[in-house]
Amino acid sequence: MLTTPSVRLLGPAELGQALAVLNEDPVANAFVTARVLDSRLEPPYLGGEMWGHYRDSRLAALCYAGANLVPIQADDEAVTAFAARARGQGRRCSSIVGPVAPTARLWSLLEPHWGPARELRRRQPLLVVDTPPADITPDPLVRRMRRDEMELVLPAAVDMFTEEVGISPLDADDGGLTYQARVAEIVGAGRCFARVEDGRVVFKAEIGAVTPQTCQLQGVWTAPDRRGEGLATRGLATVLRHAIGETAPLVSLYANDFNTPALAVYRRLGFTESGALMSVLF
Repeated sequence: MLTTPSVRLLGPAELGQALAVLNEDPVANAFVTARVLDSRLEPPYLGGEMWGHYRDSRLAALCYAGANLVPIQADDEAVTAFAARARGQGRRCSSIVGPVAPTARLWSLLEPHWGPARELRRRQPLLVVDTPPADITPDPLVRRMRRDEMELVLPAAVDMFTEEVGISPLDADDGGLTYQARVAEIVGAGRCFARVEDGRVVFKAEIGAVTPQTCQLQGVWTAPDRRGEGLATRGLATVLRHAIGETAPLVSLYANDFNTPALAVYRRLGFTESGALMSVLF
């Protein structure tokens, strides 16, 4: 179905072409790649739409339009086409996230129609590591959380989200049901790790998106009253051993450029910068 002269709504028949575009930058595109692999571009499972930008009859760029609007391998021509499609639909997403240059361009075209944003995070370093740190002792108390421990994980997850995003996920229109389902999915998949003391989580981290090339850490959080004790450094050393040993050969994450303590921890663990993302929050 043609929506503009160059933008087409993709489906399962375009799976191979879409994966070829995504694999041009497997780290930056990990979140969307994981969605595509899980759903095979079947609309009921994708969680949104996948738009393809064609040039000379070849798929050249993508834009994932779900809870997040994500431009992928998009030059100015593709961004302009995606912006036209997005304006025509109206805002359906809670954020725009992607590599800095195309995301900034996309927002410049959408801001007159969708603005103002609640918050702009113009540069979020994208970090990678492929070897667990040899000089940091992993925390032996950080472990994989079980399905029956959601009541322990959820308060920490809500606190992390609220601190990171600025609003509580429980204040969503559905009362937080969608968010709780996502947390339950991560826990159920065995990808949530935490240190529990006296019946509460004091450190946690999750392995989020997973592809054959990489996995992405998310939800890294230390209880405010326990910060400065090295829990995150030792805890992430444990999580990295699980991630690299069991999940994917490369681990990535992205952080806010103003979060100096977190960036120091990641660099201490051996993470290096491979790019940068930008987020527009509504």
